[in-house]
Amino acid sequence: MSENTKLRELKAKANRLPLTPGVYIMKDKNDNIIYIGKAKSLKNRVTQYFGAGSGHTEKVRKMVSLVNDFEYVLCDSEFEALILENSLIKQNQPKYNILLKDDKGYHYIKITGDKWRKITTSMQLDDKSAEYIGPYYSSAVVKDTVAEVRKIFKLPDCNRSFDKYSKPCLNFHIGLCEAPCRANISAEQYNETIDSAISFIKNSGDDIVKILEQNMLCAAEKLDFEYAAKLRDRINAIKKLNDSQKVVMCTYKNQDVFASAVLGDVACIAVLVFRNNKLTDKKHFIIDTFTDKNDLYSQFLTQYYDGGEIPPRILIDSEIESKELLEQWLCEKAGKKAEILLPQRGEQKDLVSMCRNNAADNLAQKTELLGREMSALNELARLLGLPAAPRVIESYDISNTAGDENVAGMVVFRDGKPYKPHYRMFKIKSFAGQDDYRSMAEVLDRRFTEYENQENEGFSTLPDLILLDGGKGQISAVEQILKKHNINVPLFGMVKDSKHRTRAIATNGGDISIKANESAYRLVTTIQDEVHRFAIGYHKKRRSKKMLSSELLAIEGIGEAKAKALLKHFKTMKAIREASVDELSAVAGINRSLAEKIYSEFNN
Repeated sequence: MSENTKLRELKAKANRLPLTPGVYIMKDKNDNIIYIGKAKSLKNRVTQYFGAGSGHTEKVRKMVSLVNDFEYVLCDSEFEALILENSLIKQNQPKYNILLKDDKGYHYIKITGDKWRKITTSMQLDDKSAEYIGPYYSSAVVKDTVAEVRKIFKLPDCNRSFDKYSKPCLNFHIGLCEAPCRANISAEQYNETIDSAISFIKNSGDDIVKILEQNMLCAAEKLDFEYAAKLRDRINAIKKLNDSQKVVMCTYKNQDVFASAVLGDVACIAVLVFRNNKLTDKKHFIIDTFTDKNDLYSQFLTQYYDGGEIPPRILIDSEIESKELLEQWLCEKAGKKAEILLPQRGEQKDLVSMCRNNAADNLAQKTELLGREMSALNELARLLGLPAAPRVIESYDISNTAGDENVAGMVVFRDGKPYKPHYRMFKIKSFAGQDDYRSMAEVLDRRFTEYENQENEGFSTLPDLILLDGGKGQISAVEQILKKHNINVPLFGMVKDSKHRTRAIATNGGDISIKANESAYRLVTTIQDEVHRFAIGYHKKRRSKKMLSSELLAIEGIGEAKAKALLKHFKTMKAIREASVDELSAVAGINRSLAEKIYSEFNN
């Protein structure tokens, strides 16, 4: 069954769906679940997948091409569909859904439950007698917090028993530990310090400072000046730490901030976690599986908060669908009010901007983009009106000499850099002579046919942008091919000036000047020069082989087939000239008599 026939069947089935809320489940030919989504109207949402494909990203087109059937579950409300979608995604882990890492990636601050409690780090909730604070995604945050707490409250980091005297270690002598191993402090007094440390972790520094100041005054009134001095040192250490953290303080006590950056079909969502008015954790998630930007935050937030702490305020950087449903789900999960906000001004907007910068930076690191390439791709997307920076760009050029040895070259740029494993060469087959428009149409037709067959890795996915070496004529010729194969990829030409240098980007409606933007201009020029170099290099290679083979054709008994066989076997004319009679006769189709004739031609 052809792909178009299957799409028509799936669309017909989708058209029979009810206009009610529900969850749809996409399956491949092996009955594996590859995508799960929710919808306010099942019919309207699912039919979009099997339409003409306009507006779909490459990720969606790829997913749809793998769909062999789909199932659905009707729900009483869109809210019920949201809950069911989240549950089914966790159970089935579909390939094209957003999937966050599980609890094995979490980190906790652990307070042991023995007589002399200790504060440590942990990745497992494996001790029922212990108390855990978390979870945190960042191991560095957990380690830094435990280190700071030990430093401020002079807590031990060893595994010694404190019920009997032992010689103190170096930490005591350099003032980093009170050394309860010296048996100079009671378990009650020691655990009072642990309680203060836990309070410091859970609550703001100002709250614990007030308690410590009261305790310090009480100790001074009881003439316990040594203990009062210890409390004073703790207070000063906490105040010093709080002063250093003011740069990441915020007005609201508890809130999470989310922002995203998107490059092609890869996204990064960054999260800033504020507790007790200060930044306590930051993390990021690289998502290369999302198929629908409208579902990006919806699926992400339901998974992110499914087992974690939900603050009363959640800041985001863009409008999202189903905002009210998500707020309802969050409130029911938290058992208290939780709201999703898109700040427009002031401190809160600045926090979202800071979060977005973190997302962009982490995405750049993930995709190994230098700032220059990222800037060029973003500027090119802005100039051409693309929804996102084109991560994969394909470019084509035709090369011939008055119609002779008509060939084409295809180069691929990934993340602003040449990706040579996917370069391809084409020999024009459908006609003889010179016609750049027909040549370009043939090449793209063969390229998209390979994409439909899915047998060649270099052609198995579509680019985010196609750049042709040429103007309106080449664009018009290739547009017909795009329509023929139902391909929706942005298409532009690259126009040169009289000095053969890049001048502008061509569209069907005219030219877009890019010289004013240095980074985009440099990128397009590099692409145009590279595809021209690659195409003309292939053309010269074929002309050279043709000239060499003509030397062989001058020998009686050598036709085109035998000349090709000799060149294929020996690679170069030099090797043929230097070959012995035995070596020549080893080539298929060359008998000994002909081998002697070839040898004689080149050696007499």
